[in-house]
Amino acid sequence: MKTIRLILLLASLAGLATLARAADAVSVRGLLVAGSNEPGESDTRLAPYLANLKRILRAESFQLVDEDSTSLAVPASGGLSFGVQLSTESADGKTVVLRARWGSARQDIVVQRGGGTTLLVGPSRGGEVRAVLLIAR
Repeated sequence: MKTIRLILLLASLAGLATLARAADAVSVRGLLVAGSNEPGESDTRLAPYLANLKRILRAESFQLVDEDSTSLAVPASGGLSFGVQLSTESADGKTVVLRARWGSARQDIVVQRGGGTTLLVGPSRGGEVRAVLLIAR
């Protein structure tokens, strides 16, 4: 009977340790977006973000150019395939500080348990503006 209790105790502790480690990590999905002042259809995959994209970037239509994702422990660094550099700075069990850099655009993001979305605005070229949506969880 003592052996069974010991096994159950160790299994419970292992489960708690896994949960504690999960709070010290962040998953990031990045969407590289191109906005244009030319009227037209926007990419339907961007539908949840269109209102904010139009308000912030002041463009008429948007296309998804590329997407990538990664998971980072705390502390760690990594990146997305289209040039976004990411690093985690600290965590308090409820939040993770994520630093994002894309060219000259830099942003510190405090990621809470529910996650969040941040927009990094890049350079405009020939009437087209580029931006990266970062969805962190």
